[in-house]
Amino acid sequence: MTSLPDFPVIDPHIHQWDPFTSPRAATRPAKILRVAPFLKWALIKALPVSDSEFVGDPSFVIKPYLPQDYTDDAKPLQVSAIVHVEAGWEGKNHAASVDETRWVAALPFGGRAPKLGGIVVHADPTEPDIGAVLDAHLAASDLVRGVRCIATHHSDPHVRSWAKDDHLLTSTAFVTGFAALAERRLTFDVWLYSHQLPEAAALAKEYPETTFILDHYATPVGLFGPRGKHTGRSANDRAGILERWRDDIAAVAELPNVVAKHSGLGMPLLGGALSQSRAALTDAFGPLVTYTQEMFGPDRTLWASNFPMDKPTMQLPDSVAILQDVLGDQLDPRKMFRDNAARVYSIS
Repeated sequence: MTSLPDFPVIDPHIHQWDPFTSPRAATRPAKILRVAPFLKWALIKALPVSDSEFVGDPSFVIKPYLPQDYTDDAKPLQVSAIVHVEAGWEGKNHAASVDETRWVAALPFGGRAPKLGGIVVHADPTEPDIGAVLDAHLAASDLVRGVRCIATHHSDPHVRSWAKDDHLLTSTAFVTGFAALAERRLTFDVWLYSHQLPEAAALAKEYPETTFILDHYATPVGLFGPRGKHTGRSANDRAGILERWRDDIAAVAELPNVVAKHSGLGMPLLGGALSQSRAALTDAFGPLVTYTQEMFGPDRTLWASNFPMDKPTMQLPDSVAILQDVLGDQLDPRKMFRDNAARVYSIS
């Protein structure tokens, strides 16, 4: 087993939230449990299967996760800077997402916590006010670097979907509205499910001057075990998921404007047991890690923790150690854990 990097790293994918002070899906249950903690298990049992399988352990999303919480989780890893990625801020209209940018920019980063190196905001290119919303984000903080608009959709009714269908990224409204991002030279974080990868490839071809960051290996739901109602139920099913993922990842990697995050390895949607040992996780994740690295290469891959979403499955430093264990001498640590993130998100 290798040791952690001996230099400060950049973590380009974390989420910060406080359900008690900002509008989120977890706000109501969080406030209920604060005054009636004995209702915890009743609330958990009441969750739809799609939500419980997505978060794994709901206790992580119903309490605040702030700079000091991240700092504690990262120890003994040295983290110099982080990128906050939009985290489901709710509001009455599309422009409400700007409030998240203001809130994040005001958090106590720096000092004992890493500095805030960048913000990836939520904005929906299908909305007619997309240009004005992006300008409001940029005015709210000079650390805005990119956009994420979650495109995940699954035919399994018990797998959590955010988009209305598989084809959000190639819809006429999205492709047309995306020009507002490209004109402002913002990056685009792509999170979708593995069967949707051709959609990401089509959009990246349409906008070759924009940098696309593929999140979480395009989460191949059920790859390691059953998820939802009928996904990954047999060894043959799981083999088919992996084979299709390999073909589609290879096609996306051919596009020079796409980079890939080694992130989301702890997401319960992948299936399998939670909270396994580091050795077991290393063995399980090997095929995703090695093939992604082979396809994208050392200059277009970057580590990210995806904390606290991956917290139910692994400790934050283990997400670094697993990459080191799997890739060994193929890994350029300074590129993977610092330099590529600094370049992609323009972090000084």
